[in-house]
Amino acid sequence: MTRAQLAASTGLARSTVAARVDVLMRLGLVTPYGDARSTGGRPPSLLAVNPAARVVLGVDLGATHARAAIADLSGELLAEERADLEIAEGPDVVLAWVETVAHRLLEQAQRPITDLAAIGVGLPGPVEHSTGRAINPPIMPGWDRYDVPAHVQQAFPVPVLIDNDVNIMALGEQHAQFPTARDLVFIKASTGIGAGIIAGGELQRGAQGTAGDVGHIRVGRPSDALCRCGNIGCLEAVAAGPAIARALQAAGKPVRDTADLVRQVRAGDVDAIQAVRQAGRDLGDVLAMVVNFINPSVVVVGGALASTGEHFVAGIREVVYQRSLPLATEHLRIVTSVTGERSGVLGAAAMAIGHVLSPEAIEQASLELTS
Repeated sequence: MTRAQLAASTGLARSTVAARVDVLMRLGLVTPYGDARSTGGRPPSLLAVNPAARVVLGVDLGATHARAAIADLSGELLAEERADLEIAEGPDVVLAWVETVAHRLLEQAQRPITDLAAIGVGLPGPVEHSTGRAINPPIMPGWDRYDVPAHVQQAFPVPVLIDNDVNIMALGEQHAQFPTARDLVFIKASTGIGAGIIAGGELQRGAQGTAGDVGHIRVGRPSDALCRCGNIGCLEAVAAGPAIARALQAAGKPVRDTADLVRQVRAGDVDAIQAVRQAGRDLGDVLAMVVNFINPSVVVVGGALASTGEHFVAGIREVVYQRSLPLATEHLRIVTSVTGERSGVLGAAAMAIGHVLSPEAIEQASLELTS
């Protein structure tokens, strides 16, 4: 765009646009992009965002895995690494891996540490986003209220943003696959069940960061299954991977865990397929309420159960389209995740990029530039 086009689209005075563009160019975030077509006289200069100006680190920490990547400001991954790593080993061990791999990835991307603008991290548990601390995480011994940003900033003095894994997966799917979707729900169905909710273009975290915890909504059909939260009949207690595996074990099937369940479904085992289809219906029962309440344009299903193929998603669609309002489902898409295991690291990078390009961060950078 030209400066005149920026002024017309924002409604700001040309002098204001010129001053702001000057700051952005000095920060390297905006760069000349050739000339526009002239209507007489000297052709106006085009300006564009410079995605190569800085880089961010995105980190996705799961229960038994870790993935990290360096991305430019467009979200393109420049270097990436995955490792088998138990979150239960504690923050010292896990964050030491983050620091080591960050240096290695910066070297692979051929970017100096001074180019690193921010770090985004996803954790597999409830997170208070404002402080970056995990709050009573059930599978993360030693992490409760641990100051992750302060730990990471000892090695990298840049903003460190923390969120739960489902929220960053929602951001990753939106950024990579549905950039125009302003209302999107991401469902992660694996060991647990949770949702990341984007409404009005903004990620909805709620007052305490627990928005989207659909795994502890009671399912519609009668169930006396005890949930780890202490209640009975929760969605997670009947439709998560371990719950399905236990039900099949009780029926005499050799299914030890979620991975076994996925293998049985892919092998065409009828009992496993029926169990997964019913789990999809149970999730659909809860999701129908979410669809009526949020009215998303797309629901993305990810996690281990999504890898069972259409059986799980078919069960979800069956109930959602039956139970939700016709207007809410007229253009609703319910699809499986395309980014798969990379959605978390893409979302963590997107979260960091959102901070780097926020008005507040740019204002602070401009103050530091003139000081």
